Amino acid sequence: MAELTSLKNIGKKMEKKLISIDISTVEELKKVGSKETFFRLKLRYPNVCLVHLYTLEGAISGIEYNLLSPNVKHSLKGYIDSLK
Repeated sequence: MAELTSLKNIGKKMEKKLISIDISTVEELKKVGSKETFFRLKLRYPNVCLVHLYTLEGAISGIEYNLLSPNVKHSLKGYIDSLK
């Protein structure tokens, strides 16, 4: 099982947050997906924001979050807007 910090965009702080919501492996993160993971993080850490969702999606996709396509970013922003 690969460590979460082996993924792009995931540092030690994010890894600790993910572990706190019962996501401790790359496989678990990929299975849960970026949106559900973000939702769980938002419940526990209300200050997480859109950039956190981008970083999760980038980690799962294997790319730097700032290289996500405009369509993906738009979709993720729409998801966050639907949570409000």
